[in-house]
Amino acid sequence: MAYQDEVQAHEEALRTRIRALPDAQRSAFFHALEPKLKDPDTYAALNYLFIAGLHHFYLGKWLRGLCNITIFIVGILLLWTPLAAVGVLIILGITAAELYALFRAQTMVQAHNNDVMEQLYQHMQHDISQQEHAQQRYKKRV
Repeated sequence: MAYQDEVQAHEEALRTRIRALPDAQRSAFFHALEPKLKDPDTYAALNYLFIAGLHHFYLGKWLRGLCNITIFIVGILLLWTPLAAVGVLIILGITAAELYALFRAQTMVQAHNNDVMEQLYQHMQHDISQQEHAQQRYKKRV
């Protein structure tokens, strides 16, 4: 619950900073942000389908998704060997991790979206400061 509270507090702090932007910049921010936001329901559906790791790909966590799928496939392949018990343990471990992620889907996607908003905000702030710096140099020349 503490993690969820931190994520919500971070989102509120971001929204406060975004509201302080001038109208044109705020509009540009939301226009750039919209296609980058992820939907918690899609994340949960990908997780619920139990194709281990797809929800990680959805959030752009390719390495984690590949590791998850690889471990899951190893677990399945071990079912047809003398190490079937190890395969079952691997599959049960992945299942437990996936169920945990499923129940935290809303918070995990909210945290991802907060990170996206933070990066976009920082990028816009950097662009704004560069524009202001360029305007100051131009004024000095004139």
